Amino acid sequence: MFAAAVMAACTFCAQVPGYMANPFNLSTDQLRVKAQQLRGDILTMLTEAKSGHPGGSLSAIDIVTALYYRVMNHDPKNPSLPNRDRFLLSKGHACPALYATLADCGYFPKEWLKGLRKLGGHLEGHPSRLDTPGIEMSAGPLGQGLAVGNGMALAGRLDKMDHRVFVMIGCGESQEGEIWEAAMAAPHYKLGHVVAIQDYNGLQIDGTNDCVMCLGDMAAKWMAFGWETIEIDGHDMDEIVDVLSRVGLHDDAPPTMIVAHTVKGKGVTFMENKVEWHGTAPSTDDLAKALAELA
Repeated sequence: MFAAAVMAACTFCAQVPGYMANPFNLSTDQLRVKAQQLRGDILTMLTEAKSGHPGGSLSAIDIVTALYYRVMNHDPKNPSLPNRDRFLLSKGHACPALYATLADCGYFPKEWLKGLRKLGGHLEGHPSRLDTPGIEMSAGPLGQGLAVGNGMALAGRLDKMDHRVFVMIGCGESQEGEIWEAAMAAPHYKLGHVVAIQDYNGLQIDGTNDCVMCLGDMAAKWMAFGWETIEIDGHDMDEIVDVLSRVGLHDDAPPTMIVAHTVKGKGVTFMENKVEWHGTAPSTDDLAKALAELA
């Protein structure tokens, strides 16, 4: 299956004018190492900022790593290249995962990470496309990313571009009505280049999803809305790369939803599956313990 996915992606590359290869193309083993490094960067910048959201950043980082270092076609030296693939972090509070990745890719200096959530810095508490190179959509209010992604895919169709639009949404965010309006629109317009990814870690700021507003069978819901739906282990790098490499390649087709089962705080045992780490920054002692575990 993996070999077939690679061949399909290569065929797609050859057919699309101006198509870019991923500038890093890391192996899955290298991706695992990179994700661990980025987990350390995330926690370091949050400790420096003394505020922010570690739990959802750590649950998302394996997928974000796979996208930027293997799957997506992008160029850190030319962030505005018209036919680049887009990644929208609709769950914008998890921006430390995106900031760490963009800095490591070379979109902006790593020194900027020390200015997270600080006056005069370039990295807001939620991503701003006006302040930070590589950010495709400003985020803050939850629920908007999928609608924006639909718009980008429609614009790409009008411009005769074949770029994919990857949109990561969160659990609590999936209780927002706008998500489901966008979920109806994408199949209606056959936005096959739209790939939604649910970081399904089961927790949100006020507790478990089941207690706050039960989400039920998310895969069944998205299938009912007309999406091609795939469930994966959001921390299995082989599975992540396999699936992401073969979706979103054809316009005028059903959009794809990837329900990624993840663990809030993944990689740091004292943070895993703990709702209190949704929006609590590590102390210096917490950071030391976490970095020792990630090493």
